[in-house]
Amino acid sequence: MRVRRLDPILVDRIAAGEVIERPASAVKELVENALDAGASRIDVAIEAGGRRLIRVIDDGCGMSAEDLALAVERHATSKIPDGDLSAIATLGFRGEALPSIAAVADLTIDARAAGAEMGAQIRVEAGEKRGLKASNWPRGARVEARDLFAATPARLKFLKSERAETAAVVDVVKRLAMANPAVRFSFAADMGASFDYPACGASEEGRARRIGQALGTDFADNAIALRAEREGFRLEGLAGLPTFHRANALMQFVYVNGRPVRDRLFSGAIRAAYLDFLSHDRHPALALFLECDPHVVDVNVHPAKAEVRFSDPGRARGLVVGALKEALASALHRSADTPARAALEVLAERARAAPGREGPAASGGGFSSFGGPPRNRPLDWDLRGSPSAPAGFAAAPQAAFDVGPPAADSRPAAAPPAAAAVETPLGAARAQLHETYIVAQTKDGLVIVDQHAAHERLVYEKLKAQREAEGVARQLLLVPRVVELDETRLDALLSAQEELAALGLALEPFGPGAALVRETPAALGDIDVGRLIEDIADLLAEEGDARGLTRRLDALLARVACHHSVRAGRRLTGEEMNALLREMERTPGAGQCNHGRPTYVELKLADIEKLFGRS
Repeated sequence: MRVRRLDPILVDRIAAGEVIERPASAVKELVENALDAGASRIDVAIEAGGRRLIRVIDDGCGMSAEDLALAVERHATSKIPDGDLSAIATLGFRGEALPSIAAVADLTIDARAAGAEMGAQIRVEAGEKRGLKASNWPRGARVEARDLFAATPARLKFLKSERAETAAVVDVVKRLAMANPAVRFSFAADMGASFDYPACGASEEGRARRIGQALGTDFADNAIALRAEREGFRLEGLAGLPTFHRANALMQFVYVNGRPVRDRLFSGAIRAAYLDFLSHDRHPALALFLECDPHVVDVNVHPAKAEVRFSDPGRARGLVVGALKEALASALHRSADTPARAALEVLAERARAAPGREGPAASGGGFSSFGGPPRNRPLDWDLRGSPSAPAGFAAAPQAAFDVGPPAADSRPAAAPPAAAAVETPLGAARAQLHETYIVAQTKDGLVIVDQHAAHERLVYEKLKAQREAEGVARQLLLVPRVVELDETRLDALLSAQEELAALGLALEPFGPGAALVRETPAALGDIDVGRLIEDIADLLAEEGDARGLTRRLDALLARVACHHSVRAGRRLTGEEMNALLREMERTPGAGQCNHGRPTYVELKLADIEKLFGRS
């Protein structure tokens, strides 16, 4: 078969497949163009998940008729004026977005440059230009793409459901909106997923308000602000509390110079920072904004610009890990309020379902409305004076409920709590329930503490601090172990030689494709050295850190902490309970146990009063 030159339209469709994978990809390119045009308002609308219609309207600088005609040509852009690809300061720069969309859809663009007498319109159908027309478009630009992938049915049949494609578009618009709080964003779809984010300003407070608009007040209420700088990198954002975790990483938003990215470097850094707080199958929620010199980051490594490469990835990763760990440590005992709200909802639901209880419609507020007197019943009505009262009602009413000793130890409540203790974050201990849970009174509510989970975390943090101070004890192998690895994993392993030695693992190169292990951490005991080295090498090759060994050592400390902490079923004195509460307040990470579960739940007095219908 002879070599032949492909048809230009076919070339465009093939190239479009690298940039426009799905409707969300087209929306991303168009919104980025609007942001680069200096828009202060961007309106996005889609139909049928973006397959039938994509419309993006902005009030940016617009285009002249001459620029509009050239904008739909391949590799035509206004965003690299000096041709320097090492200092890209815009979101779009390839000059492929509009021609790629036009190759797989019917594209219509109306634009008007500032100061122009009239606007211009151009239409491209399946890659063929239809010529320019005059337009009465007032300002900025409007881009409409209809019947996406109609000319490439092979791509069309691999799209997901309309609801799934709509969700992907929503995610793209939200990510770009979070990075640009000074711009008003609106989104409308026929699937009902619509929103309108007013402009919040470019300040740090404006960014926080925009994040609250996009991610909800739950995230804003359960996140920690962070700010850090190092060697030309600046990091800001919000990190969710460890107890505010998710089943996937969809609520992780990372930006580099305002560009949303999904990069393994940041995924690994986030996992490393939260490693001590979450189980392996849970993911934190956060929004991070990294700013740096454009010369030290390459944004031209992925067709969709979703990945970046740093000239010194270790510097960027170290800043992210360090800033997150510092922010989490500053939170001390703080825990997410979602468990408390869930508990209140359960109690409210049970109260509403209880026989004889009136629903919330009767009082119009609170969780339930069973606090008032029953209707048509006198306020001074007494069952004992009623002809319907059962015989023997007044005699020994509690005898039928004698079920043995109570499960609550209220000895701490025998004396009134000290005012200073009540004013502390976790309050003053008032009782112990089922010899497992500590009930404490705060100035505006109560706290219920799982004594075993809380003490387990405290012991674990003490053991880690002791390890940091005294170092990791080593055991010398009687016969050094030779472990064979491929060149990639071996290079990654040897590059972390000093870091591994600090963790008690001493190794050295042993000829081509092998490493010689002389010492291992004594705490691990008799282990499979070959398996340990292979696991660590895999992680180093993938993410560039020694988390494999750190994870094993931390897991050992967690087991020790679990076995040497206060067990459920042990009765504590009032002094012991209060001492546990005060230590929790001083210990970083005390709001969750070693498995990511909360160690306490706080119920506000106002919410408790709602349960009882009190105003």
